[in-house]
Amino acid sequence: MPDRASGYLNDFIFIAVSSVLLVLSFPEFDLGILAWVGLVPLFVAITGKKAVYGFSLAIIGGIFFFLGVFQWILQINGYTLFHHSFLAVYLGSYFGFFGLIFCFISRRRGPGWALFAAPFIWVCLEYIRSNFLFLALPWGLLGHTQYRYPPVIQIAAITGTYGISFLMVMVNAAFASLVLPFVRHGSPIRKFPGMIFSVKPGRPLLIITVLSVALTLGYGYVTISQPFIGERVGISAIQGNIEQSKKFDPSYADEIMRIYTTMTREAAEAQPDLIVWPETATPGLVSRDSTLRTSLIDLVSDTTIPVLTGSAEYQKFEKSEDAEGKYFNSAILFKSKPKTEKPQQYDKVRLFPFGEYLPYQKIIPWPRLNVPSLDRYLPGEKFTVFELPAFRFSATICWENVFADLVRQFVRRGAECIINITNEGHFGKTAAPYQLAAISVFRAVENRIFVVRCGNTGVSCIIDPYGRIIDRVKNDRGEDIFIRGTLNGKIIPMKSGTIYTRYGELAVWIGFLGTFVFILLSVFFRQDLLDH
Repeated sequence: MPDRASGYLNDFIFIAVSSVLLVLSFPEFDLGILAWVGLVPLFVAITGKKAVYGFSLAIIGGIFFFLGVFQWILQINGYTLFHHSFLAVYLGSYFGFFGLIFCFISRRRGPGWALFAAPFIWVCLEYIRSNFLFLALPWGLLGHTQYRYPPVIQIAAITGTYGISFLMVMVNAAFASLVLPFVRHGSPIRKFPGMIFSVKPGRPLLIITVLSVALTLGYGYVTISQPFIGERVGISAIQGNIEQSKKFDPSYADEIMRIYTTMTREAAEAQPDLIVWPETATPGLVSRDSTLRTSLIDLVSDTTIPVLTGSAEYQKFEKSEDAEGKYFNSAILFKSKPKTEKPQQYDKVRLFPFGEYLPYQKIIPWPRLNVPSLDRYLPGEKFTVFELPAFRFSATICWENVFADLVRQFVRRGAECIINITNEGHFGKTAAPYQLAAISVFRAVENRIFVVRCGNTGVSCIIDPYGRIIDRVKNDRGEDIFIRGTLNGKIIPMKSGTIYTRYGELAVWIGFLGTFVFILLSVFFRQDLLDH
């Protein structure tokens, strides 16, 4: 019994260490190098264990991980520890299912097979978590930890971000293949049953991993050595830093417009091709407030520079009484001659569940679960591409930039850059805006385009097609959130031709195919049958 208790404690320690290493890999700690070994303790803890026990260990690790990465979400009004616990258990279950499948393969075919299968399984579960109904959350992906390492992430133009996660899990598995025999058995690796496929079983996985890393880095360094070619256009992003308590208070409407108008006129002195305001920047509805609309038209007429602004737009619905009183979270482009040119509008397609709408509210009794009734918005239906003489672009709103395929749809329709307008003031001075900026890096690399972020409180920045943050709003002390400032920068409109833009998540389909093959082999060809 003492030995069993000691074993449980050791497993728990390994799981805890793995969770801590992974949390430290993400902003705001930004120690991305740790993610290359962060899963090794997890592999050590679950290898050879029964599937149910492996599930239990892995889900505990997942809960710890997501509690750490998403601790900033507690800043949101109405969000409680009850909701946070539910979120952590749900997201942690994906770690649990990884442990379940990994241990099943490990017990049936041997640890080596499970380690070889690990990157395939991991990518499948990351993709499912990122796309599962209204709970879809492509945030905290393993690949996101590498946003500060341009040579590593260039393969996203081929495989998408999941390809980076695949490579990183493979590296973790290779390290685990070296560590496992000594940590768990104290015996040479060749005596660890079924470690890979040969007498020296660690060699194939190690060779494949070394070659994959070498090819990835080689491709990355060659890619980023190539200059961008094309005519540059100027963009000014206005970071107004409007307090969250003032944004929708009518008594502050004049003050808010005065701030944006003054900053816009100052930005216009640099003669950019476009000036950008953040999400819901206007203190009212542009389509219904004639005074507000007139002031915007006069401002653009005076500067002769187009302005893209965020506005919550009330819509009229003749066909649906249920839709009355709802809004679109919109991006509106006022062109350089606003008195004669009709504004273009994009309505946010991917709404934030529980913040902008209540999913399946006719089926699920959300109020009984203490979920606030924040059911105000309707989703848009069109992937709008804005047209200016100098370039074509699309605007994503708030968290839409975390959805790789959504951004990809804009680019496929002709967008030559992506402008993300956002308001992250309700997260406070936490890791959230930095994590969102990090994720935007991958949208740039996947599609080989510039990405511009314009946030009410930051981070407002310009990201080049290689994923490098080349400029941002910051003050003399280096602070870049909850400050007021303007970013005047240059971008090159790019016509994307990447494999990812054309074909999507190739790494994911390889992941699903590989996982299916490994499970099939484990079901029909047990290791002990092969040994006799």
